Amino acid sequence: MSSKHMVIAGGGTGRLVVGNEPRPILCMPNLTGVYQFGPFQLDAPERRLLRDGVQVPLRLKSFETLRMLVENAGRLVTKEALLRQVWPDAMVEENNINANISILRKALGEDANGQSYIETVPRVGYRFVAQVAQISSPQSAPTAGGAPAPELEPEKSVAVLYFENLSGEKEDEYFRDGMTEDVITELAKIKDLRLFPRSAVLAFRDKPLPVTEVGEQLRAVFVLEGSIRRAGSRLRITARLAETRTGHSVWAERYDRQLEDVFAIQDEIAQNIARALRVMLSDQERREIEKVPTRDVQAYDYYLRGRQVVYQFRRKGLEFARQMFARAIVIDPSYAAAFAGVADCSSFLYMYFEATENNLREAAMASRRAVQLDPESAEAHVSRGLAESLRKNYQEADKEFKAAMLLNPKLFDPCYLYARSLFAQGKMEEAVDWFKKASELNPADYQSLSHVGMGLRSLDRQEEARSANEDALRIMQRHVELYPEDARALYLGATAWLLHGDRGRCLEWLDRALAIDPEETTILYNAACTYSLLGESDQALDLIEKAVRNGYGHKEWLENDPDFASLRDHPRFQALLQRLSVASTKSTL
Repeated sequence: MSSKHMVIAGGGTGRLVVGNEPRPILCMPNLTGVYQFGPFQLDAPERRLLRDGVQVPLRLKSFETLRMLVENAGRLVTKEALLRQVWPDAMVEENNINANISILRKALGEDANGQSYIETVPRVGYRFVAQVAQISSPQSAPTAGGAPAPELEPEKSVAVLYFENLSGEKEDEYFRDGMTEDVITELAKIKDLRLFPRSAVLAFRDKPLPVTEVGEQLRAVFVLEGSIRRAGSRLRITARLAETRTGHSVWAERYDRQLEDVFAIQDEIAQNIARALRVMLSDQERREIEKVPTRDVQAYDYYLRGRQVVYQFRRKGLEFARQMFARAIVIDPSYAAAFAGVADCSSFLYMYFEATENNLREAAMASRRAVQLDPESAEAHVSRGLAESLRKNYQEADKEFKAAMLLNPKLFDPCYLYARSLFAQGKMEEAVDWFKKASELNPADYQSLSHVGMGLRSLDRQEEARSANEDALRIMQRHVELYPEDARALYLGATAWLLHGDRGRCLEWLDRALAIDPEETTILYNAACTYSLLGESDQALDLIEKAVRNGYGHKEWLENDPDFASLRDHPRFQALLQRLSVASTKSTL
């Protein structure tokens, strides 16, 4: 048996037996390998746990407990040994160990009896009972044709945590959030840095953790943390870049400036971090970082207020955001990002809530102006691509999405929205490929993986579809734990639970989504998807018809959605498509 896939324990209870009794382990062996068990991979050197390639967040002590159990799979690990090895310098009660084991069982998704992976030996200790294989490196399973395993993440990866809001005013959180996200955007312009997207760091928002733990959970080499205080026209920002293995500072600075200097501060942070990490900036990167989006801080303030609620994808939120972006434009008519914001709000309102000619026209006009004002803005090209795809000018839309990708290859939005455009055209193979690419760019995004599964079902690639659905469901579960009021995660998750085979959990999540807003078109549409898959045709058709009455107008998506395969020939469904076709023709004339 090769050392690359050496089985440590396997079969039955997974015990290694000497004579007639299992041999307890009293000290942790000095092993630093990578271990595979079920869908999990435990990387001891990197201190991280993956499930099907997706990071499972664990605190340091929980990880060390799991590592000790896995490295001694099949053997009894006594509580005394756990105390000595995991808590060598602390007075810890036995209840702390029990609580730690409970956390691990939840993270591993064990059943109610908790015996899938970790067995309790009453009053003595614990035993890891699953089959464990030691492998040479993360993700190093053989690939087709002997292809090399994927490379590890780049050395200069940076997680920017949400700055602490020291003003004490909840009203100021939109400003804190916007500043943090703009620092991420500025740093992402440096090609030699790998930035974690907003969705990856949201879990740490207002939950202070040592940078060492953040690094372990995200597998980030560096963490940028800081604080922000806004008082009248004054702005004070502190920032610290730390190396996550040691927690030592690499760079730190305090800025005490006028509010109007906010963009200069963002630029200085980006350039100082590049200097601290010995990254040479190209002339193009330097120009992009130094570019000022607006000269008016009040316009920027309105822009941040709008951007904060766009992510919620709710009708009232999008309408409010569009108003904020419009106010920013009144103050600064050359503000390209604000025009792109108006365009996106109008596009999303057209897609999900109000399929009117006015929304479509405003999306087209605002996105065109955004590109004219800033032709080197990837975000402006994305907005233009989305607006053109809704107008069914697919060739123009594809050109805009690809322009955005060239300008910023790390950006999630052009890949995701390009995939949606391909889906609307019925180009399923290509759509699946681009949804996968979007998921690679942002592994914390549940939508792209959910759509991978949907596309694969359309292509009748059921095994691959099931695998994608399971991956999406794991991400959705973690997301809903953090954001229980996210209706989109709930209704997409309801379908995922049904495909997983859990009808009860499916209906529970669907009821939670409908309770949030029973009139919102996106919730109605996706609830109809789920009822269609459940075989409840009348209920599904009632919900789709209500969604259309309330403003849903994305005919092409409805036409290609595999969840409605059983309804495709139903007279009521055909009548809906005809109604949307007439409305769509009027909107594009």
